Amino acid sequence: SSSSSSSSSSPYQQPDPPSKEFKKAFYEENEKTKLRTSQQTAKFLESNNITLSGNHCSYRHIEKLSESGMSDKVMAITSSFEKPTPIQSQCWPVLLSGRDLIAIAETGSGKTLAFSLPGLTHIINNNNQTNKKQKKQPKMLVLSPTRELATQSAAVLSEACEKNGLRCLCVYGGVPKDQQRAAIRAGVDVIVATPGRLRDLNQEGALSLSGVTYLTLDEADRMLDEGFEKEVRDIISHCHKERQITMFSATWPESVEKLAHQFLSDPVQVMVGDLELAANKRITQVVEVVDPKDKNFLLLKLLSKYHKSRKNRVLIFVLYKKEADRVEKYLYNKGWNCVSIHGDKNQRDRTAAVNSFIDGSVPLLVATDVAARGLDIPGVEVVLNYSFPLTIEDYVHRIGRTGRAGKTGVSHTLFTQFDKLRGGELVEVLKQTNQEVPPELLKFGPSIKKKKEHAMYGAWTKDVDMTKKATKITFDDDDDE
Repeated sequence: SSSSSSSSSSPYQQPDPPSKEFKKAFYEENEKTKLRTSQQTAKFLESNNITLSGNHCSYRHIEKLSESGMSDKVMAITSSFEKPTPIQSQCWPVLLSGRDLIAIAETGSGKTLAFSLPGLTHIINNNNQTNKKQKKQPKMLVLSPTRELATQSAAVLSEACEKNGLRCLCVYGGVPKDQQRAAIRAGVDVIVATPGRLRDLNQEGALSLSGVTYLTLDEADRMLDEGFEKEVRDIISHCHKERQITMFSATWPESVEKLAHQFLSDPVQVMVGDLELAANKRITQVVEVVDPKDKNFLLLKLLSKYHKSRKNRVLIFVLYKKEADRVEKYLYNKGWNCVSIHGDKNQRDRTAAVNSFIDGSVPLLVATDVAARGLDIPGVEVVLNYSFPLTIEDYVHRIGRTGRAGKTGVSHTLFTQFDKLRGGELVEVLKQTNQEVPPELLKFGPSIKKKKEHAMYGAWTKDVDMTKKATKITFDDDDDE
């Protein structure tokens, strides 16, 4: 699905006027691509679970490598591929048109070539306009959070550069700078770098970034998680002021969103897959099929395992208001320090309960789905599902309370015969997030109700609006549960 909104209300920077110094837009749509109808593109987006948003974002996808509009030399690296990956199909037309881009996609989606090949096309098409001094300066920069990722991306880019007579350099910390300085002096077109070392080289004058007109932030969320925000901002500000920016991220936290708002001009947003599920790959999900009457005893067992220190934050989910009260009372009588939130508690009590959980004075919280909706609680290490939720979407949402901001998390679910209608859907989510499926769960059979299939997560998906911010704590006193 695609949407567009008026640029006047956009939180992003306004589009740059065409630069007098260099070109950004080189896209000539292939004749075959031109014939594609908007319905065909909509179908392609839906079947690959891609959401496209932004101003003027009706770019037709490309289906064959020969449709890319890039030169044979640039495309030589793709000779062993059958067709572009979904993210390449959608990103190439956008980037070759000179637009800034935000792509929310998992690693392994073919993203390196999605941003690299338009970048090389950008350099080659602008090379005849640059003077001798500029020719030695890097024009394309890829920032990576770790040495491993930088090396991986540089291997792909070096191969592509070689075929086009361009020079690629990988720059990271932990090794002497001399070799890197010498390579920069000799002249380089593309740099793949970690932020720390690149900023050092820039600050000491060994490297000028003023000629960088094509910039990619790869795994932007991880880069900010690793504490590189200051360096990233500094590096962007040293690049050419009219540069084209691509931002790739597996998740869409507020920190990444803020960075995008500050530096990107009228971007197109391409999201592949489901944001919540993408984040949930960081969470270890344990599912136990149990007898309903054993749940209380098992909950105590789980608390002595996961809440041993009585200091770490553990969130217990239940289904109903009365159940929340009952579980809170039961745990209190067994000596556990806990609070609960649900629809019958007044606003003041609920806010007090949540605050005591956040500040760690009562790090054990019992909550219903409705009361927890819209809560943004940092640092939850474990989610315990005492009762299984009514929908699989609620399950995905519950476990997503842990594993935030790049941290790992654990969810432990007690599943009973009363939940069997959702057994098949749960199996599917566990498979899609590479988790262990307990054999007892399989005996409940496939799910009854299926939603639309899509390539990445089968039939269990939910539309997530990328433009929405995490809501602050608000409760309706009349919420239904």
